[in-house]
Amino acid sequence: MAPRLQLEKAAWRWAETVRPEEVSQEHIETAYRIWLEPCIRGVCRRNCKGNPNCLVGIGEHIWLGEIDENSFHNIDDPNCERRKKNSFVGLTNLGATCYVNTFLQVWFLNLELRQALYLCPSTCKDYMMEDGIQEEKDYEPQTICEHLQYLFALLQNSNRRYIDPSGFVKALGLDTGQQQDAQEFSKLFMSLLEDTLSKQKNPDVRNIVQQQFCGEYAYVTVCNQCGRESKLLSKFYELELNIQGHKQLTDCISEFLKEEKLEGDNRYFCENCQSKQNATRKIRLLSLPCTLNLQLMRFVFDRQTGHKKKLNTYIGFSEILDMEPYVEHKGGSYVYELSAVLIHRGVSAYSGHYIAHVKDPQSGEWYKFNDEDIEKMEGKKLQLGIEEDLAEPSKSQTRKPKCGKGTHCSRNAYMLVYRLQTQEKPTTAIQVPAFLQELVDRDNSKFEEWCIEMAEMRKQSVDKGKAKHEEVKELYQRLPAGAEPYEFVSLEWLQKWLDESTPTKPIDNHACLCSHDKLHPDKISIMKRISEYAADIFYSRYGGGPRLTVKALCKECVVERCRVLRLKSQLNEDYKTVNNLLKATVKGSDGFWVGKSSLRSWRQLALEQLDEQDGDVDQSNGKMNGNTLNKDESKEERKEEEEELNFNEDILCPHGELCISENERRLVSKEAWSKLQQYFPKAPEFPSYRECCSQCKILEREGEENEALHKMIANEQKTSLPNLFQDKNRPCLSNWPEETDVLYIVSQFFVEEWRKFVRKPTRCSPVSSVGNSALLCPHGGLMFTFASMTKEDSKLIALIWPSEWQMIQKLFVVDHVIKITRTEVGDANPSETQYISEPKLCPECREGLLCQQQRDLREYTQATIYVHKVVDNKKVMKDSAPELNVSSSETEEDKEEAKPDGEKDPDFNQSNGGTKRQKISHQNYIAYQKQVIRRSMRHRKVRGEKALLVSANQTLKELKIQADEPIADYAAMDDVMQVCMPEEGFKGTGLLGH
Repeated sequence: MAPRLQLEKAAWRWAETVRPEEVSQEHIETAYRIWLEPCIRGVCRRNCKGNPNCLVGIGEHIWLGEIDENSFHNIDDPNCERRKKNSFVGLTNLGATCYVNTFLQVWFLNLELRQALYLCPSTCKDYMMEDGIQEEKDYEPQTICEHLQYLFALLQNSNRRYIDPSGFVKALGLDTGQQQDAQEFSKLFMSLLEDTLSKQKNPDVRNIVQQQFCGEYAYVTVCNQCGRESKLLSKFYELELNIQGHKQLTDCISEFLKEEKLEGDNRYFCENCQSKQNATRKIRLLSLPCTLNLQLMRFVFDRQTGHKKKLNTYIGFSEILDMEPYVEHKGGSYVYELSAVLIHRGVSAYSGHYIAHVKDPQSGEWYKFNDEDIEKMEGKKLQLGIEEDLAEPSKSQTRKPKCGKGTHCSRNAYMLVYRLQTQEKPTTAIQVPAFLQELVDRDNSKFEEWCIEMAEMRKQSVDKGKAKHEEVKELYQRLPAGAEPYEFVSLEWLQKWLDESTPTKPIDNHACLCSHDKLHPDKISIMKRISEYAADIFYSRYGGGPRLTVKALCKECVVERCRVLRLKSQLNEDYKTVNNLLKATVKGSDGFWVGKSSLRSWRQLALEQLDEQDGDVDQSNGKMNGNTLNKDESKEERKEEEEELNFNEDILCPHGELCISENERRLVSKEAWSKLQQYFPKAPEFPSYRECCSQCKILEREGEENEALHKMIANEQKTSLPNLFQDKNRPCLSNWPEETDVLYIVSQFFVEEWRKFVRKPTRCSPVSSVGNSALLCPHGGLMFTFASMTKEDSKLIALIWPSEWQMIQKLFVVDHVIKITRTEVGDANPSETQYISEPKLCPECREGLLCQQQRDLREYTQATIYVHKVVDNKKVMKDSAPELNVSSSETEEDKEEAKPDGEKDPDFNQSNGGTKRQKISHQNYIAYQKQVIRRSMRHRKVRGEKALLVSANQTLKELKIQADEPIADYAAMDDVMQVCMPEEGFKGTGLLGH
């Protein structure tokens, strides 16, 4: 037996021998376990929850010794946010903007670009006053150039470890939660920057993009017949190099410049020859920029899957690149040195992380820029390191090729930046313009104020922690009550008082109270008995209540528990006694009525009721510190339990009186009832002379009369309409019967409901009216054509013979008469037959119905389709499961209009699980239709088939991707979402002029 259960048993052992009226104060204190000895630290390893005097293991160990000051606060050192000496400033990742951050760092370390941007005129002068910056107004850049100016100034002279680029990103209109193509971003932003700077008057500013990044090449086509050369000049800002099938950067450049033969259908029209001739075409590099950007085309379009993929192949590149062999005009200086490597970490083209390795042009040292974190490489060497370990799963890892001195290999590099070696390295640092420096100084002042504020908060937390330390060391020694006056405080509050991470709240003992507003005996396991001295200090410092002194021990609860325990101990004996008493025959009028169901389970009911009264701690008392159970929920649960446990309520009628059925109850003796009443004092009592419920007797007689009446009505209607009931000899519009020229129409719903009543008249209500209004539009016109009533709408109507119609009019109330009349028109032999409906068709509502049906077929969002792969253009679905080619719920028109094989999709064959239900605007008709149409929507699964959720605006390409690519093939769920949704790129952003 667990120690806690042993304590529980010991605390109430006296209740077996003491009657409730004999309970004393000593018994009460025993029940509240005042007699237990307090535990000793070092002997007791953990807190004894069953012992209110145990104050060990409640969180005091962290205070009773020497404590590090850093444990008194959760505020990081503000100096950790300060920029390190001789280091660069990072950029905050706003969600998925790491690709923006990498390019900003690369452009910032292009000193010529930074210097030119600093020379741009700014509207900041309007923001400044004669004596400096307006203090009450934050600076908001107006143009992209101003945003870059301010960002570069902060990156150069900020005291922060990293800065927030949200203003720049917002100005471009970028979605911070969606990762974009980094190479596309670079192209579009350079184009935007060039266009913006073209309006500047200063030529050093206006032409900086061309001077730094723009080169020129020519598309040269040579005619093989006459040798004529045709040149098409073009500027470039980066060279896009194919890496498929290559291992070295030089091989990629050679392929970019290689000669292409134009032959056959691809021949070239030579203006000199005035005819199509075989020719050769190649690219000639005419001039190279100071900064050469080489885009490695790692992200390519996969035609098989219909989306982009990443090529994780190693490409070798050197730190020194001689471009002279590739340019047309020799003799110049074309030696470049590596200045930046942009890395994409991740397997997929739709997710991952971008970082940049950039060389400081002034010191020659390499740095790794990873959003907020910046790491300096050792020994002025480029070290890709761990960036190459995350490209693909471990099972398919490709061994990294060996690299010689001055060369590197990467399978994640997607852009290489080279700088012309002949350029002179700057000897002096670039100066930030005065107006920008003033803005930076202001931001630095805010940062310093924040550091001081954080340091002060840390100091205050340390001071509070020290004071709390002294308080705990002093009070914990005085917590044990001993023989002096005591009070009870919840264990949870004491633990929170000793918890350094949360502020101490006022004491709340309400959740520990019983219904008499005193301490509940069952709560003693989560309470602690402390000295009155400690309690006075707690309440004076933290407040709260109510205070639970010795007067809070509840005698009423202890007496009730004593009664319950005594009843539980004598339950088995009483059960035998009652069984013996039930064997005796009850004579005279001394007996009592008891439900047979209650008698069969009274011992179990009594035991459950006593257990409930014995105290279900969790259900009756809720949680600590005010987080009590929802009152409405607890009332509902209690009501349900009472309905299940209440004794003798199985013979109550709905009016609260004795039920009329004697089969559900029996008479028991007065002695047996007396024993049962001890356990169920609130049970309903019915002496043997009590009469049954008079209302139930009246209702029983009325019910019998109604059943007889229903049977008579059903029999009369069945006899009057035998063919309609048995569904025999029914007329058909497509095969009009010769014996009549008139047929009447009622709704099929009416017929089905009437048949239900006739079959089971005692269980169903009689059908009193024919509701034909459901077949009419709001204007009173018929909603169906004669042709539709012979086909798709035939399930909605029932045709009636004239003789049956006369009987229906006698038996039921008819709201609208609907009939079809056959007439012969014309003198020709044979004459033309026409069918006229009364009321006539309403063309407007009929057209609206058809339009609504077509709209429902076009507009859907979560429709299920079933797709099966077609092999060798064979009709797999028809061969393997011919019953699936046409759904059982399709109409004859659908079957006739099935597409031939040649019109089916070449990749997939799909079958619908059922046609869509028709809808019209008339509410009555919609309600009627839902009740009548009963089509099976179940679909039989075929091997190799998959169910897909599709929407009306989904393209065929997206459907094929969704069907052909299992989710398990993608590296992350983000990839799946990107694939399923159409790519929009930078549509709607400032990069495209929006």
